[in-house]
Parts: sequence; structure tokens; C-alpha cells
Amino acid sequence: MSTDVTETTIEGSPGLAAILVRPKRPVRSGPAVVLCHGFPSMQRPGVPNRTYQLFAERIAEAQGWTVLAVSMRGCGESDGDFSLLGWIDDIGRSVTRVLSEGCRGVWLVGSTTGGSVAILAAARDARIRGVAAMAPRADFDDWASDPKAFLQHCRNVGVIRTDGFPKSTGAWNRELKQNRAMDAVGQLADRPLLILHGINDRQVPYEEARHLASGHPSAELRLIEGADHRIRHDPRAVAILLGWLERQAAAQYA
Repeated sequence: MSTDVTETTIEGSPGLAAILVRPKRPVRSGPAVVLCHGFPSMQRPGVPNRTYQLFAERIAEAQGWTVLAVSMRGCGESDGDFSLLGWIDDIGRSVTRVLSEGCRGVWLVGSTTGGSVAILAAARDARIRGVAAMAPRADFDDWASDPKAFLQHCRNVGVIRTDGFPKSTGAWNRELKQNRAMDAVGQLADRPLLILHGINDRQVPYEEARHLASGHPSAELRLIEGADHRIRHDPRAVAILLGWLERQAAAQYA
């Protein structure tokens, strides 16, 4: 099966650049995935919707699902400036977009920070059927502990571009303190959750994955020997993810 790839924009404020991947074989009212990328770095600035395109095509081709890869606000060619609640809102708008394409049922697949934000978004949005989080953070306490330093880091990596943003550093920082995946994961108790984490992850210790999984009654926790923080590039992790998505479809559409 091959795919159709379309560059698109998610309308609204701010406008978000995205790539929509559909299977060539028509699947009326089939399932969809929204890919939630991680936080950019100086070493890997990239354009998320483009750097996730091959990942999106792999899922669409293997599963026959529609996949949306979006650059959240402040990233790549999307407008706006980073805030945690803003990213959560961007995921909600992305879910609305794939549902408008006729898809029936939306799952989130999030990598690193995107995995944590996917959990937070799903806790607020019952339309989301399940979440797969790859190397997620349990919280953002390290960022929140020094707001001035983290704000400067955001400017350095380009996710905050507007002079005078945020209007209130205190309010912007409280979003990081008050929205923690470890506190939200229990709200997904009636929905499937897959957590994948590399044993050799030096940026986010795998113990955080254990902590997240313990807050959900039926989370599938898979720890991958030898894998590091960029676990979405590990073929073992990708195989586990594809198998999990296949089981979601079988359960939902039996």
C-alpha cells in the first residue's frame, strides 16, 4: 500500500503547518493518528511536520490509517510562540482537523515532550481514543524551577520569537507547574495507554515511564534495552507501536 501526502495548514490562531498522509486504498471512516513531536533543540532544530513525514508514511502504509504530522506553535513553519497550554490546544485543533476528514476515532502518538503533552491533551479531550507515548516526561518541574533560564532557552531554540512574549512570565511558568503528565494519566483510565522508553535514555530516565505507567490501571509499559531518548528511530519500538495500533483498530472496529 502506498500513500498520498498533502502539505496543509490547520486554520485558526496561530496557523499551524502540517502534513496529512492518507492511505491510497480508500478507507471510509477509518481511524487516524495525530503525531505529537518533541521539544526542539539546538542540535536538532528541524521542521517537525517534515521530519515526522517518513514516520507518518510508515504508519499510514502499515496500518491503513490517516496520519497528521503537525508542527505545534513556535516550531518549524507554524506561527505563534511556545506555551504548554498552547501546545495542548494545538493537539485539540489537530484532532478536530482529522475528524473533519471523515476519520472515525483518533489516537495520539507522542515523542518525548510530545508524549507528555499527548497525555495532557487526552485527559481533556474525550474524542481521543488512546495514547502511545515514547520517552515521555512525567512532569516539567525542571523547566519550571528556573523560568528565566528556560524562557531564554526557548528563545535560543526559536520556539519563542515574539518580543514581549509572554506578557506574564509567571503565568507562562505556572502552566509548566500545574500541568503534569503524572497528574493527568489517571484520567485516561478507561482508554489504552502505551509507554515506550529506552533503558539508555540519559535525558529522561526510564523511571519516569514507570511512574507514569503506575498511575494508569492497564498501561502497557515497554522498556527497550539499549535504546536512548530518540526511541522513535528504534525499529523495535516502531514494531511495538505498529502492533499496538493494529490491536486498537481490531478492538474498536470489530
